[in-house]
Amino acid sequence: MLTTGKAILDVANEHSFAVPAFNISDWAMFQGIVEISEETNAPLIVAIHPDEVKHIGPDMITGIISRAHRSSVPIAIHWDHGATYHEVLTAIQYGFTSVMIDGSLKPFDENIAITKKVTESAHILGVSVEGELGTIGGNDSYAEAGAAEIIYTDPDDAVTFVEQTGVDSLAIAIGTFHGFYPAHLKPELKLDLLKEIKGRLQIPLVLHGGSGNPDDEIREAARIGINKINISTDIKVAYHNKMREVLGNDPKVREPNAIQPACIRAMQVVAAQKIELFGAAGKGSLY
Repeated sequence: MLTTGKAILDVANEHSFAVPAFNISDWAMFQGIVEISEETNAPLIVAIHPDEVKHIGPDMITGIISRAHRSSVPIAIHWDHGATYHEVLTAIQYGFTSVMIDGSLKPFDENIAITKKVTESAHILGVSVEGELGTIGGNDSYAEAGAAEIIYTDPDDAVTFVEQTGVDSLAIAIGTFHGFYPAHLKPELKLDLLKEIKGRLQIPLVLHGGSGNPDDEIREAARIGINKINISTDIKVAYHNKMREVLGNDPKVREPNAIQPACIRAMQVVAAQKIELFGAAGKGSLY
């Protein structure tokens, strides 16, 4: 059931839950994420960052799309943190059904201009668009370059941004960080800010960088207005920590089919917990 981000998130918006957008970096991770989504009957957004696309290669996107068509749950293939109009056009050519244009570090008017341009082109081709306003802090390579601190989303700006760009969903900054949350900061979501923004916008809202934030805050955010939550660090840590354990236990092991199954299972445990936390389990029946 390959579909668009809009088709998935509009249902989540109507029924007050959040869809996980899991960033995948290899075929085994992708297969594992699809399997756990099917087991839990949860809609899925497969998020792939431009750096991840460079790693896996465009030919693998064809396989991802083919598998999505055969899935028992709705799946959107999402280009995560596109930086330029050209990047987004490349994503559309590859077959992505959802794209993000991240102009959050640009001046407000420039962010509006590039997001509007992307949205107009993508919508002609039936592709969904996510924009971003405010900046999420970051200390990994997939964060907005230079965004070391959080700049919270202004509700007035959010209304103007959505009206002028026509985006299908909006990533907002309410207190999350890409990668591991800095040790010197206390993870805390501004839920009152989320309520204010949600009260003034009708479109789905997106949360990036939820690693380190308390589960009860994430659960509440999904209940009161967040409809898509990006997960990258948490599943990759589980996957690769288990891989280090497997390799460390037996220095002679070398075949991927002997190494990866345990890693996939470890990742799926984390993914299943996120699916349940976001309220997405069982929601595949709504589509």
